Amino acid sequence: MTNNRFSSFADIAASGRFATDIAETFDGAFIEHNELAKMSIIDEPSNISMPDSDQARAMIEQTIGAVFDCFRDTRMEEFGQQIVWGITNSFHMTARMVEGREDDAAKKLGDLARTFDPSEIYATEMEETQILVQTLQGCREAMEAMRDYADRCYLVETGRPFQPTRGSKIARNGITASQIEARDLLAARAQTKREQYNPTGPVVIVSGSQDWIDHEMIWDRLDSIKARIPHMVIASTGMRKGLDKITSCWAANRNVSIINFIPNTKLGAKAAFVRNDKMIELKPVEALIADGTGIQQNLAQKLRASGVPVKIFLLKNQSAKAAQTRAA
Repeated sequence: MTNNRFSSFADIAASGRFATDIAETFDGAFIEHNELAKMSIIDEPSNISMPDSDQARAMIEQTIGAVFDCFRDTRMEEFGQQIVWGITNSFHMTARMVEGREDDAAKKLGDLARTFDPSEIYATEMEETQILVQTLQGCREAMEAMRDYADRCYLVETGRPFQPTRGSKIARNGITASQIEARDLLAARAQTKREQYNPTGPVVIVSGSQDWIDHEMIWDRLDSIKARIPHMVIASTGMRKGLDKITSCWAANRNVSIINFIPNTKLGAKAAFVRNDKMIELKPVEALIADGTGIQQNLAQKLRASGVPVKIFLLKNQSAKAAQTRAA
């Protein structure tokens, strides 16, 4: 574990690229979009407030800071980051659970919006279901904001980003105002999810050996690509070691979107090669490949056949400093 944590995790918010996005994320995620909240179908709407965003941020700082400080410079130091990974993953998994409930409520809202009924009972059900969707959406966004902040704290302490195990009103024509609001809500929600799960920008493919350790060479190359392609999106083969892990750290540090292509094990021996084809279907503008197995060779050959500029890195050409680290 590295000893590069800020004097306080709160200092992250005042350090470079973290300043604006963390403040905006928390300010936006903990906003109450409706005076009333409804947490389940059977609950009555009630006036329950969101947690205070500053307290939520302080809770994460103090919890994560306490774990690392407790284990630092002891024989159990290596386990500290595993515990903090678990804390961060708890936020992630809880956000996924809330998203599932939100999806169910949104489906019901969609069904109601498609079957208009002028009755008061229908209008009430529409209104309450909409409140439920908005409440769950707000809770999910707040939970995701806390997960992302915990992720930043984890990154500052360990030098690596958190990686989860699993893994984004007007009444017209006889239609009531509440139904129009429901449709607008569903449309806005769908658009948000499309943007989250379909990052746009020129795609740069990265794949390589799990034995690669020269992070400086890779970071320099990726920085060079980003200088030419500011809105780049990384498509990675998603391994948790070597070049892919180094790339994941760079993407987190440079605030670049990364799409991890994990082979479908149901396809057996051809899974990785099918994965390669799907990556090429993104029409990448550039690629960075470090020699590893026949899978990387296959990917490099297909990229070049598609006319994509490919930069090949050989294990033997890693820097002398990296070679010394390997030997040690």
